[in-house]
Order: sequence, then C-alpha cells, then structure tokens
Amino acid sequence: MSSYGEQIAALPIHWDKKGNLKVLMVTSRDTGRWVMPKGWEMNGRKPWDAAAIEAVEEAGAVGYISREAIGSFVYDKRLDDGSVMPCRVQVYPMIVEKLKRSWKERHERKRKWFSPKGAAKRVHEPELSKLLTSLSDRPRRQPILRQLLRRV
Repeated sequence: MSSYGEQIAALPIHWDKKGNLKVLMVTSRDTGRWVMPKGWEMNGRKPWDAAAIEAVEEAGAVGYISREAIGSFVYDKRLDDGSVMPCRVQVYPMIVEKLKRSWKERHERKRKWFSPKGAAKRVHEPELSKLLTSLSDRPRRQPILRQLLRRV
C-alpha cells in the first residue's frame, strides 16, 4: 500500500494567437496560491476523467484530456483536522476548447493563463515547477502532447 494519498490533476493548456503555449492556473481555496485543478481519484472513474471533472469544477475549463499522465509531483495536503498527508499527484494535460463563464467554484477561486515559466515560478512544488518549465521549450515535441494534439 502506498504511503501517499493518490490525487489527479489537469494541466489545462492552449496556444494563444501568437502561437505561445499558455497554462491555466487556479487559486487554492485555503491559501490563495496558484495551483493546478486537482483532487482525489474518483471511484468508478478513470484518473484522466476525474482530472477533467476537476478542471471543469475548479476552473470552468472544458476540452480534450490525455489518457496518459505527463508527469507527477508530491506535496503535503493539509487535512481538515490540521494533520498533513503527503500526496502524489498524476498530471494529465488537457487542451482547453472553451472556458465556461459560470462554473461550480467560480466564487471560491480565480483562474488565469500563464506562460509555462510564469506558472512554474508561482507553484510551490519543485517537481511541478520542473514539469511546467519543461513545457516552455518546444512543447509540441513532448510525446504525450504530440499524441494529444493528433486526437484533437
């Protein structure tokens, strides 16, 4: 059995009019820092489907999600009782087709597009920062993104 809580995250991305890759981040509800839309795995759902649900609920982002994780990171989740649980988060890239004007957590979070390097500077988790930074150089060459682009 894993000593980590298993979570999933969506990595919502799109290319702007200039052809630059952008990453959609949301603020966390407790501290207001910038994070990926993420949550616990869901019973009866594939992990990538759960990540897509989190993207809609937390960021209002709808699009095509990869069935393959592009990477993972570990962070300490503070639970309601004040204790801390280390969590491993599998990150699934998602090409955003549209952003909803109205979504479940819109009154609890902000959302904003960043460059991969800009997003990397704002997250606290070193592994996630490294993953985001890796997207800044020729993102279309990343095997998982290339596969996802072919499906779109």
